Amino acid sequence: MSVMDRAHIERLIPHRPPFLWVDEVTELGERRLKARKRVDPQLDVFAGHYPHFPVLPGVLLCEAAFQAGAILIAATAPPADGQVPVVTRVNDVKFRRMVRPGEVLDIDIELTEQLAGAFFLTGRVSVAGETAVRLEFACTAVAP
Repeated sequence: MSVMDRAHIERLIPHRPPFLWVDEVTELGERRLKARKRVDPQLDVFAGHYPHFPVLPGVLLCEAAFQAGAILIAATAPPADGQVPVVTRVNDVKFRRMVRPGEVLDIDIELTEQLAGAFFLTGRVSVAGETAVRLEFACTAVAP
């Protein structure tokens, strides 16, 4: 069951297709968010990464986590009017599994600390219960 659909997500963060990496939010708490993204087999990225063995680039898995973190921040601790959260630091990234066309990303984000306008988060992106990537990252709100 969806807590937020794409229209609601687009009201919270500035990302839009083809660079929106969250389809729905399935759980939302004060410090946690769970979201999903279906990896469309028709994505242009698969034409070149890699043509005979398509794999979703790891940086896009991280981007899905970053966007889910931005949704969590916007929904629970909205930045000042007009500001958007941007990533300022990425730590301890561990890639564990390749993601292939047609798979569904399950994105789990936790806000571990907030200091003034800085947000520190951990993320896990998995497919069918198997971790694809784990990471820690920080965001701060800035005027676009």
